[in-house]
Amino acid sequence: MSVYSILKMGNPLLREEALEFSKEEILHKDTRYLLDDMWETLEIAGGIGLAAPQIGVSKKLAVIKLSEESDRYPDMETSKAYVIFNPKITILDSELQGFWEGCLSVPGLRGYVERPRKIKVDYLDEHAKKKSIEVEDFLATVFQHELDHLIGMLYVDRMEDISTLTFEDEMILQEENEEEILD
Repeated sequence: MSVYSILKMGNPLLREEALEFSKEEILHKDTRYLLDDMWETLEIAGGIGLAAPQIGVSKKLAVIKLSEESDRYPDMETSKAYVIFNPKITILDSELQGFWEGCLSVPGLRGYVERPRKIKVDYLDEHAKKKSIEVEDFLATVFQHELDHLIGMLYVDRMEDISTLTFEDEMILQEENEEEILD
């Protein structure tokens, strides 16, 4: 297995719409290797989701796995591992919810983004089988964030107020200062 370099904001590949996989491509051994490498890259990077364009592969594929052991998102619950080919999103609840999003392609920064609270995702799994899943709350945000990569978008494009873009270490300092004041 290999660990890929993650493309950073400014790389033009991150702004392209990715191409769909054929069922034959999904089942090909090279795609199996790609998936293994994506999972390894995600784990090493400490992320919770990774889209193929982030590693230079302009194809509609993302992997997602929330872990309560994540340093970047310490208060979340663990989810199952998702492999998502050729996704289509349907909004089920347009009520917006906001989270401070980060991205492996925008290292060291966080921005406040509001997204629909509940969505349905139709996709193909790693066996090229049709699947449909409904996700809500933080998991819905993660899905929307990762699937945005497949249409050439980054979370900064979804920010209503770019002035909320902040460095992660500044957020941590502010949180620590607030805790000291409350103690």
